[in-house]
Amino acid sequence: MKLDRLLDFQIPSPTATLTARDAALYALGIGVGDRPDDAADLQFLYERAPSFAVMPSMVNVLCHPGGWIMAPELAVDWVRLLHGEQAFEMRRPLRPGTDYRADSRVLGVVDKGEGKGALLYLRKELREAASGELVSTVDSTYVLRGDGGCGSTMDAAPAPHALPERAPDQAVELATSARAALIYRLSGDYNPIHADPAMARKAGFERPILHGLCSLGVATRAVLRAACGDDPARLRSLALRFASPVYPGETLVTELWRDGEFVSFRTRVAERGVVVLNNGRARVD
Repeated sequence: MKLDRLLDFQIPSPTATLTARDAALYALGIGVGDRPDDAADLQFLYERAPSFAVMPSMVNVLCHPGGWIMAPELAVDWVRLLHGEQAFEMRRPLRPGTDYRADSRVLGVVDKGEGKGALLYLRKELREAASGELVSTVDSTYVLRGDGGCGSTMDAAPAPHALPERAPDQAVELATSARAALIYRLSGDYNPIHADPAMARKAGFERPILHGLCSLGVATRAVLRAACGDDPARLRSLALRFASPVYPGETLVTELWRDGEFVSFRTRVAERGVVVLNNGRARVD
């Protein structure tokens, strides 16, 4: 990776109009609708619901800047890139029928050394296009396994959120559909490892895996259910680490600890006992 070019690179600033259809399709992709007669689910799926709402975690995919990191002049070994962490903070709810714009910038790079990879910290600011009002900040950490020795702009990586040592206060179990990745990809992430068995095997997986941000969406549902009474307006922020891949059709169990306005959590696959999302922290009203 060429660090100087990365820091000067103009990341695209896409715009998009959020429609009720987009919002409902995203919600279906993260499994909303397993309670089809419940108003708590219908608020995200049925545009005529008394208070139609958008899942807060949709800020992660709305106006995504695309594959900018694949630009040849950056010389990033993007094939070996992993998504390490994700966080978002809500300033105001997403609204169907609204035009949005996203501006992204590199916050910093931590070089772990030759042969050890590097960490790239990226921030996206999502705003209403007409007013310029900030809607959400979205932070992503990319693990660049093939780019150690590139140089640093930060002294060290921030420490992960430490989970409480006591037993969880609550657990929420949510099943994923065998077709979950095929639905979720329609919200904008068309990486073939989530749909093409041959490509998934080339990447080292036995079959297509679920998108990491889809798993994040499932965890967001769990936090809303356990700590927000299924009211999306009460979720202020959420952050986590991606620990292991999920296969569509697996059951995700999110364990939660409540400490005032803060909720710590982790998510594991029930069938395999593997922690797939870790060091989670949310803030709720």
